[in-house]
Amino acid sequence: MTVGEVGDTGLGRRRWVVLAAVCVALAVIVVDNTILNVAIPTIEDDLAASTAQLQAVVNSYVVVFAGLLVVAGLIADRCGRRSAVLVGLGILAASSVAAAFASAVWWLIAARAVMGVGAALVMPGTLAILVHAFEPGERVKAFAVWSAVGSAAMAAGPLAGGMLVEEWGWPGIFLINAVLAVVAIVLIAWLVPESRDRQHRTIDLVGSVALTAAMGSFVAAITLVPDHGLVAPIVLGALVVAAISAVAFWMRQRPARAPMIDMSLYRDRRFAGASAAVAVLAIGTGSVLFVLTQHLQHVLGRSPLQAGLAIVPLALGVVGASPIGVRLPGRIGHRRSIITGFAVTAAGFAVLAALTPTSPYAIIAVGLLLAGAGSGLASPAVHTTVLGAVPPDRAGLGSALNDTHQQLGIALGVALIGSAVAAGYRFFASPELDVHAGSSLGSTLGQLGTEQHDLVDAARSAFTQAQSVAMLNCAAFAVVGAVIAWRVLEPDHREP
Repeated sequence: MTVGEVGDTGLGRRRWVVLAAVCVALAVIVVDNTILNVAIPTIEDDLAASTAQLQAVVNSYVVVFAGLLVVAGLIADRCGRRSAVLVGLGILAASSVAAAFASAVWWLIAARAVMGVGAALVMPGTLAILVHAFEPGERVKAFAVWSAVGSAAMAAGPLAGGMLVEEWGWPGIFLINAVLAVVAIVLIAWLVPESRDRQHRTIDLVGSVALTAAMGSFVAAITLVPDHGLVAPIVLGALVVAAISAVAFWMRQRPARAPMIDMSLYRDRRFAGASAAVAVLAIGTGSVLFVLTQHLQHVLGRSPLQAGLAIVPLALGVVGASPIGVRLPGRIGHRRSIITGFAVTAAGFAVLAALTPTSPYAIIAVGLLLAGAGSGLASPAVHTTVLGAVPPDRAGLGSALNDTHQQLGIALGVALIGSAVAAGYRFFASPELDVHAGSSLGSTLGQLGTEQHDLVDAARSAFTQAQSVAMLNCAAFAVVGAVIAWRVLEPDHREP
């Protein structure tokens, strides 16, 4: 069965079964992201990884994911959304098994990059399938379910990750991801009809590689600054590669009759405003777990499972606020819904900025709950605004661009905020700690003996000071996202 036009699906009640199958595929990607955060301190110890290498483990997946999303969306539109999702899930399953057997950090980074290829093929197809399965009036509900499932997977990821790390070590988190991918393959192949764009567009693989190289090199340059300095040859070299790759991408796109990225979409204030706002917000939200899991395990001494449980309020906030987020645009308009959600998220980051080594867990719970609630309030309005500005037959491309903006923000967030914490940790470290202070708290604690209580306390204090500055920066990015939405998006017709 091939679906060519929105509203011509003929699915009837089966559309909700299709939604369920699509959400399983989404859960694989979300779990793959969130399950890793709890394992970061364990990977750091087992593979002797530096902060920059840990950032690379996270960002190799995110950067490849973001860089290939657009071409993956075109592939999905042209070759079929279900087919693209199935191939992507297969790649995810195989590369997850490879990651589980990584014996060195660079092997793990490479496997994560291949996982990014699979995720890029899966993600655009999920939203595009929903666009074609649901009438416009029902899409907000479908997107809300899609977001809620992602939030539930966000909660399950750290919990499952904590249990797996304690029982099987960090390789277990990748093995479970392979199992989930196989389950999703069965459900998608059985339940989801094929759909594709009737207007074939050129698939520019070279341009996509150039775009990925530009983003990856730029993120790498930011990541390398704390260890090597701003003017180090390796940093400058990465920036040069980023610039050359960006120019190469632009030179291929400019004369193309059917460019990979349709820049005319950005002339629509709805698409441009919502995309820019969510990208800026993602800089903060994408890095919070990367930093906070280190606080939970290295500062508070929580086990991986306890750290996973401690993160649950973030997902609870999203799940609890999502039903409100569905109704909010109808009452106050899309623009105000986005601004409100971003403001609540900023408040959550501000609460987390108050953490000290002796702070009660309640501060963490409240901060994460607010950050999650803000996302739940804003997400339905954001997705509806962005995809509502894209023609239905370009749903795969629109979905891919929407995800690209968010993933690029996440990659920049892990690079910027992670590097800021590493640099801040060195800055706040006391003089007597300098001989021990590396680029991460984990490496310092690994060198200090258990009897050196004063130095251990000093290291933890330096980390939380750096973390507080980072969380304030996250709050600032959320506020900037709200300002962008306020200034760029047109007032909703329901607003006075």
